[in-house]
Amino acid sequence: MKFVVWLLRIIIFIVLLVLALANTQPAELHVFADYVWHAPLILIALAFFVVGMVAGLLAAVPAVLRLRRESARLRRELRARDTVAVEPPPIPPIM
Repeated sequence: MKFVVWLLRIIIFIVLLVLALANTQPAELHVFADYVWHAPLILIALAFFVVGMVAGLLAAVPAVLRLRRESARLRRELRARDTVAVEPPPIPPIM
């Protein structure tokens, strides 16, 4: 299974490398207040990919923090439940 995963990673890397090398022509990105960004097309695509990843990670932070808090609370409850004295079962008589 690890071989298949690594093979898939290599194939994706090669496809992305070919895509990057095929899109090196200059491009213009017109943004606010007549500002124009001149850069290779692949650099603009990479910048938007990184911004999308950062936005996705920031959107996931509240859920991760909430789940960590809940996990810590459940661990505390479990520790409190384990510390309660439980009487061992009676030992059967030896004949």
